[in-house]
Amino acid sequence: MITGRKISLENLNRLLFKDEELEVSQETLEEVGQCFRFLQDFSREKVIYGINTGFGPMAQYRIEDQSLIDLQYNIIRSHSTGAGRPLPPLYVKAAMVARLYTFLQAKSGVHPELVQLLCAFINRGICPLVPEHGSVGASGDLVQLAHIALTLIGEGEVFYHGELRNAADVLRENDLKPFGIHIREGLSVTNGTSVMTGIGIVNLLYARKLLHWSVVASVMTNEIASSYDDFMSEALNEAKLHKGQREVARLMREWVAGSRCVRQRENELYNQVHREAVFEHKVQPYYSLRCVPQVLGPVYDELANAEEVLINEINSACDNPIVDPVTRNVYHGGNFHGDYVSFEMDKLKIAITKLAMLSERQLNYLFHDRINGILPPFVNLGVLGLNYGLQASQFTATSTTAECQTLSMPMYVHSIPNNNDNQDIVSMGTNSALLAKHVVDNAFQVIAIQFMAIVQAVDYLKIQEQLSPSSRKVYDEIRAFFPVFTNDTPKYKEIEAMITYLKQ
Repeated sequence: MITGRKISLENLNRLLFKDEELEVSQETLEEVGQCFRFLQDFSREKVIYGINTGFGPMAQYRIEDQSLIDLQYNIIRSHSTGAGRPLPPLYVKAAMVARLYTFLQAKSGVHPELVQLLCAFINRGICPLVPEHGSVGASGDLVQLAHIALTLIGEGEVFYHGELRNAADVLRENDLKPFGIHIREGLSVTNGTSVMTGIGIVNLLYARKLLHWSVVASVMTNEIASSYDDFMSEALNEAKLHKGQREVARLMREWVAGSRCVRQRENELYNQVHREAVFEHKVQPYYSLRCVPQVLGPVYDELANAEEVLINEINSACDNPIVDPVTRNVYHGGNFHGDYVSFEMDKLKIAITKLAMLSERQLNYLFHDRINGILPPFVNLGVLGLNYGLQASQFTATSTTAECQTLSMPMYVHSIPNNNDNQDIVSMGTNSALLAKHVVDNAFQVIAIQFMAIVQAVDYLKIQEQLSPSSRKVYDEIRAFFPVFTNDTPKYKEIEAMITYLKQ
């Protein structure tokens, strides 16, 4: 059970991927209640945005007391205007978690019953239908969050046990009451960075898996190539002061330990006399094999930075205004602005695109017999000319990598004024997070094909017994669901199975 007002990336991983549940402590609920009661008292006879004024450019219009409740329902219903495909439930769950933790900071002025209902949705797998398009990322994710809010008031649709159903029916089945408006709950649910943050968290968790598998694939590809191992040595990489490079090299040394495939330069080139004019084995391998710490090091550093930004964001109060019972004031500003997340998602997608490019180049090394000099074309274990091995799979990997390169153009600098120019500079953070999601999904496809090639190459060279224990374990796990093949068969299902393995 996960408790507390702050959440770590490790606990988010448990919550999103391991079906851990959340529990809001009585102490935290009381703090939320104190903030609500403070706002209730403070707001009397005062003009406070979104309580007794209109929203956005309509803020200049005062709302009469008899219409204050309708005002809050109106923002939810009027902003439920998303379009496009539904966000997958995993990403919506992450968005709800992000919204919950904003409320747990006790600076939103919401009634505790809203916190309890949101927590129930998360724990019971009730997932609102949220279209992917609609946010410009300032005033936060108004449209997508409105779709979440719509289900919390018992309207709209939810995914529940894999079916799309009316929210009202699912609430009744779970003995849950739609939340009622007390002061500003409509605005509080819809106003903030929670959707882009939720998508960003899932992107980051998957990106960490990709980095792990890229290190593994890089080691195994070097084992296949019988590379000299000094490119990952501590002495070489400590000569560069970047943390990520040093850490990637360390992870590679840890993974390759016990391998009888890689070579030691000092044994073969330094401690022996060589008279040959042309060396049969490459003195230095291609950059995609040799420069892995330098290529993946920046990726490692970026994922560390993305974690800091996203964890800061999810544990922040990101709506407007901010209700502060400590200073006994209500502050108007722009904590809903998503620039931090937008910028970080742009950087993350660039990093993962580079990772995909490295994977594609290592794949090309394995497929290109005139480059590697040890494998048949496309690691074809059948009859050359009659059979084609993984030849066509390279088309998929190459085209997917090319799409990642195009998608890596930044969203952070694409601000289009809207909302009667009230929102005259926006973050486009949710678009950035969605594009990063696409790049992450693509990268899994590329690296899945690479692992298919790796295990075929291992079988062709018959080096299973020479692999490091860690590499041998991965080889065995993959061969359990992807047997060695010589005849041509469709491979799209095997690619999906490999992606599932890599993600899990």
